[in-house]
Amino acid sequence: MKPARRFPLRALALTVCSLLALSACATDTAGQGTTSAYADAQGPTVIGTDRSAESRVVAALYGELLTAAGAEVKTATTVYASPADAARAVVEGEIGLAPAYESTMLRALPGGQTLPGNMAATLSMALPPGIVALPPAAAERGVVLAVTRATARRHGLRSLTDLAETDGRLTLGGAASGDPDAPTADSLKTAYGVTLAPADTSADADVLVLRGTDPVLTRDQLVVLTDPEAVVPPEHVFPLIAAPDAGLAARKALAKLNSRLTTAQLVALTASVESGRTPAETAKAWLKSEGLLD
Repeated sequence: MKPARRFPLRALALTVCSLLALSACATDTAGQGTTSAYADAQGPTVIGTDRSAESRVVAALYGELLTAAGAEVKTATTVYASPADAARAVVEGEIGLAPAYESTMLRALPGGQTLPGNMAATLSMALPPGIVALPPAAAERGVVLAVTRATARRHGLRSLTDLAETDGRLTLGGAASGDPDAPTADSLKTAYGVTLAPADTSADADVLVLRGTDPVLTRDQLVVLTDPEAVVPPEHVFPLIAAPDAGLAARKALAKLNSRLTTAQLVALTASVESGRTPAETAKAWLKSEGLLD
């Protein structure tokens, strides 16, 4: 899997023109995402997920909203190993819809490019014709750096910038420290002038590298440090959908999650599934509580 790479604006412009010519892509005026001109779906929309509780509950949200909008929905028989595998299954036509994540999606695509500050345009260019990246929800599972409340008070920490004042006394580690999006000690040094030593184990780390939807953030009331220099790439959840399944009714139904599904809400939904409740039960109860489902 190739990492995302940056390229000059001139090359970017040529790529955009080429993709537009080949796929006849257009962004609709309602801000519903970028797609090719395809007819509405024929047959059921097959929704796939990866193995995580998070993916399964988001897919259940999609399924409930689409069903309420009158669509026929089926669950894929295959459970994919990772978000990237589920995304590739949509791209390859195995399924019609899956929860996807911005940076993970780009890494899953051969030659995926990055355009700083404009992820919608980046995804539009990287996706092949007939595959649609609908607008994302507010919820984000991107990597975050967090500290305990005691550590935050002791060192006056609210931002990654504040870590520069700790004089290299803190260590870096955590469950997501090996993630492709995790900032390295070098990248933090370059962006913030921060010196952090690697922790021997995650349990020993002062600054924890975690996924933004990790329940430990809420459970332990950790303080997430802001990232003003955007060292960590965005990782919002969005519906990756085959264009034939992306009719106007489906777009409107799925768009109901855009502002309502926050990171905190997704953490709670994921924790509910991890505690033993089914994704369908969890999704239906939350949608009803939010007034999104009768």
